[in-house]
Amino acid sequence: MGNVVGNNAIVLTHGMLDSGSAKTAHGLIRGTERFTIKAIIDTKNAGKDAGEVLDGKHRNIPVYASIAEAQKNCTEKIDFCIIGLAFAGGKFPPDIMDILKEAIRGGIGIVNGLHEFLTNMPEYVELAKQHGVSLVDVRKPKIVEEMEYWSGRIHDVPAPRIAVIGTDCALGKRTTARFLMQASRNAGLKAEMIYTGQTGWMQGSKYGFVFDSTLNDFVSGELETAIVNCYNDVKPDVMFLEGQSALRNPLGPCGAEFIVSGGAKHVVLQHSPARQCFKGTTTPLPPLKNEIELIRFYGAETLAVTLNNSDLTLDEARKYQQQFRAELGIPVILPIEDGVDEIITLIKTRILEQKA
Repeated sequence: MGNVVGNNAIVLTHGMLDSGSAKTAHGLIRGTERFTIKAIIDTKNAGKDAGEVLDGKHRNIPVYASIAEAQKNCTEKIDFCIIGLAFAGGKFPPDIMDILKEAIRGGIGIVNGLHEFLTNMPEYVELAKQHGVSLVDVRKPKIVEEMEYWSGRIHDVPAPRIAVIGTDCALGKRTTARFLMQASRNAGLKAEMIYTGQTGWMQGSKYGFVFDSTLNDFVSGELETAIVNCYNDVKPDVMFLEGQSALRNPLGPCGAEFIVSGGAKHVVLQHSPARQCFKGTTTPLPPLKNEIELIRFYGAETLAVTLNNSDLTLDEARKYQQQFRAELGIPVILPIEDGVDEIITLIKTRILEQKA
């Protein structure tokens, strides 16, 4: 992915910090072990605290209007500017390119999670070389010779895997997976998260791969390899597999790999009650109960449902929570509001104690 030397970083959100397009930035604001986030660059929200913009929690991460302002106010050297946005088509909009040049000329490397790669652009490669900084394209795929094919080694891994999948894309699966990992550790368990997206890597997860940059033939093998390497290195009590998209999302169905190839026997299912159709389509989402039944057919049990309450008031979300609990007979959690300790108790009593 490139050479990451130094970890002080600013995150570019280009006026979209308070939108769903900045979910990479949102994850980094909530926490990362790979970088120390010094500031957010966002003209619309300049002067505010990034955590307060995100979810009302002060995190002492200032928002500045420009890179120059951040450099003026930061007492430590800024090593990287992270692109904290997802743009349509995964490509750079023209108006952001001059900002990246400004960062490079200021001695700041770029961490890029888009599908378009700076290391393929001679102008930026030369500019980075002139100023002694790195360009890190997180989604740049490995060459085929370096990819792993599924081999069956997964059957030798005794540690339980719990897949955090969703009823649609862009619901917060990675955030929930990270909450589960952190809560497990707080409860005395040795837990790891297998990342499958660029933000998971940026947040510091050691084991994983970027799912949507991997040739389809090698997705199962790369997933297996990440799980096997994680187990061989640290022998975790439990692993959480970060899901992508959804089992029935017509734009990119995904999720069966975690159960079938990754050996996840249990699922935490993320759902947004306010969302009626798959994101970007007019295709209706199937009923939640049907999705749980499909997961059962694949060979896994849904331990709990976690709710994303976007576009709902908290009272509305609580009503859905009560409705789904009664309908499904399993825990239904608002992870941001309530935490995930109820799920950790289930993992300890239903999975780990039975395994022992």
